[in-house]
Amino acid sequence: MRLGLLSTAHINDEILAGAAETAKVEIAAVGSRELSRAEAYAREKGIPRAHGSYEALLEDPDVDAVYVSLPNSLHHEWTLHALGAGKHVLCEKPYTRRAHEVEEAWDAADAAGLVLMEAFMYRHHSQTRRVEELVQGGAVGRVRAVKATFTFPLDDLGNVRALPALDGGALMDVGCYCVSGARLIAGEPLHVRGEQVVGTTGVDMAFHGTMRHDGDVVSQFEASFVAPERQRLEVVGEEAVLVVESPFRVDWPGDVQIVRDGDVEVLGMPRGNSYTLELENMADAVAGDAPPLLGRQDAAGQARAIEALYRSAADGVRVDV
Repeated sequence: MRLGLLSTAHINDEILAGAAETAKVEIAAVGSRELSRAEAYAREKGIPRAHGSYEALLEDPDVDAVYVSLPNSLHHEWTLHALGAGKHVLCEKPYTRRAHEVEEAWDAADAAGLVLMEAFMYRHHSQTRRVEELVQGGAVGRVRAVKATFTFPLDDLGNVRALPALDGGALMDVGCYCVSGARLIAGEPLHVRGEQVVGTTGVDMAFHGTMRHDGDVVSQFEASFVAPERQRLEVVGEEAVLVVESPFRVDWPGDVQIVRDGDVEVLGMPRGNSYTLELENMADAVAGDAPPLLGRQDAAGQARAIEALYRSAADGVRVDV
């Protein structure tokens, strides 16, 4: 799969490193709003072709698919442009905070016979699949609660993560992982409550959410730009607790443990590059060899939950999803 990078964002480094570990994906081109920037980036990263506009990248006949790594508010617009140009799309997470945009985008992809996938890289990792299998296999007994945390200090308030016009905010940046993890374990939420701490730029610098799922399961999460660097996922069952110390950035150090009656069992987990696995799934889907792991249903569930959480925080009420 010949992949074009739509922007020169820092997250591209992860995609470039992931692509270097597989023969299924070639980084073929990069596009920027300035040709000089695109050319300098291409020279630095060893990318064959550079384009001085996003439109030019989409017109490149030697590009099969594009990776959209633009700020959140531009995901939907440029995904539609890419699909309209006949390109498959891997769009950085979160695709959107507006559920209707998911339906519009996937309708366009389906009509054109193209693959569109939201880039939650951790979902492709073997550790994530193993955690899901453990829970489904009864390792903790009946699930009662899910607790998720993803935080880091954001000091640069000029960063895109802190700008409301670009759909920044802690929920959008790191909280989306917590929502995704809770949904993976407990299913789609029935209703939610959200509390946000809004900073000087107007985005949520911290977001705390509670979601109610089928089977009397309640999930809670903390996402923050004003707390130390942490990530964690706990699945609380009637018989034991499954603790994942590096659930989302699997490259961070941390174990997977089952805590039962005071005893701690550390489970060995497979390693691997989440971005490589994500790119290989995308390439297989484009080739028609496998379905995309993350399609319309998951993206829609994710967007509905985020939309409801923001509405709850703004209005101070419980919101049905």
